[in-house]
Amino acid sequence: MTKKDWSSWDKLDWRRRLETFGEDDGPIIATGPKGEIDGVCQLGELTDKGRETTLALGQRLRHLYVDQLGFMPKIIRDADMIYLRATPMARALESLQESFVGMYPLDTRTGSFPPPTIITRASADETLFPNETNCRRFSQLSRAFGQRTADRWNKTTEMDYLNNLISKWMPEDSKRVAVDSHPRLSGIMDTINSTLAHGPETRLPAAFYDPKGREIIDKIGVEEWFSGFRESNEYRTVGIGGLVGDVVSRMIGNVVGNGEDGILEVGGDVNELGKGRGDEKNIRFGMSGCHDTTLAAVLNSLGAFENEKWPPYTSHIAVELFRKTPLTNAEAAPARSSSNEASRIQSGGTERQSFWSSLFGAAKRKAALEAPFPRGIARQKVDELSAANKKKLDGYYVRVRYNDRAMVVPGCKAVGNHLDGDESFCTLEAFKRITDKFTPRNWKQACAANLDQPAFPAVIEEAGY
Repeated sequence: MTKKDWSSWDKLDWRRRLETFGEDDGPIIATGPKGEIDGVCQLGELTDKGRETTLALGQRLRHLYVDQLGFMPKIIRDADMIYLRATPMARALESLQESFVGMYPLDTRTGSFPPPTIITRASADETLFPNETNCRRFSQLSRAFGQRTADRWNKTTEMDYLNNLISKWMPEDSKRVAVDSHPRLSGIMDTINSTLAHGPETRLPAAFYDPKGREIIDKIGVEEWFSGFRESNEYRTVGIGGLVGDVVSRMIGNVVGNGEDGILEVGGDVNELGKGRGDEKNIRFGMSGCHDTTLAAVLNSLGAFENEKWPPYTSHIAVELFRKTPLTNAEAAPARSSSNEASRIQSGGTERQSFWSSLFGAAKRKAALEAPFPRGIARQKVDELSAANKKKLDGYYVRVRYNDRAMVVPGCKAVGNHLDGDESFCTLEAFKRITDKFTPRNWKQACAANLDQPAFPAVIEEAGY
């Protein structure tokens, strides 16, 4: 709906009902477990239970970063100090929205609060989860590691145990449960976990919830999906290195104050890029709606997922940056929080006009931002930094928390690589040095490289060092 001169657009409120096939192949309205006809979820959308838990996650973030630490303001007039990003999947965006509302409910936003900016990417550019569809090399690697898992587990006593439990409910043309059966074992695990989260109306037969069976399924699923991140630097690079590099560069950009740490992406008036609409000059907090595979990929790539189970629903990672004060107290600096179904971040390089901006016209910067920013050191490797630039990282520490537990990166345990007395506080330099090893210089080029090379490294390349 629009004015006749096309100068502005209105909105249309509407309701959706889902249609499906009836017994005679004619159309009928799909219903929920209690006969509901409105508000029924499509595949991939966030359920009511998911909305409750992601809203609660946002409330916990507010309690920590607003109420306890006083790091974020109690009331905001815009969200341009917060970097919000979601993957193209509906549940990720909905999780992000709920978490943001939990952290900043309506009564904590001023009456003139403008719509917050949420960053999204085209699927071909998405690095907020391991992008098997659009990264050919990662697709090769993940298939190879998945096949290795199938070869290891398909003919074992553990798989026989699972078949004795649940094979009678499998399709007639694929009766034996296996890593690569139809449905795949990981798909069965997804169904078990989702039905456990949503009450008796959705439950499978009791055998699917056998504790020993669930332990076996979880162990095999974690190996199939995430062992590559533990063992192969190339796997880490093309699988999750782009996101981790973005997170680290955002932190570095904030430390050195180069003005390119995300504010240009989220600030500015309509059809403009610029500083925050409340005159913000940097990003203090980042939150992105992503997936269980994102969280486990990041943690495994940092060597911080030892003996962990598959991430439960509404799991989250917080990657926090701290500054050591002259009194040696750790003072919270810009926090990054990421959530599963319910993480976050670019800097450096020469400025160029993209294909899309050349086609549709480049977005305008505010006049105050026309002067060039120093592009800084955010995307440079630590070993490439001058002594003066490396010095800028001194006194800063990074802590990774997973579901409110502090995790230890193994490479940060060495003397000089962490805050005295607490190995979970990794020096920023050490953390960047570790992540530099699997941050791609050009993710798309890396995805198109080595397609004729073996999938497995000659020797295991341990993560987190």
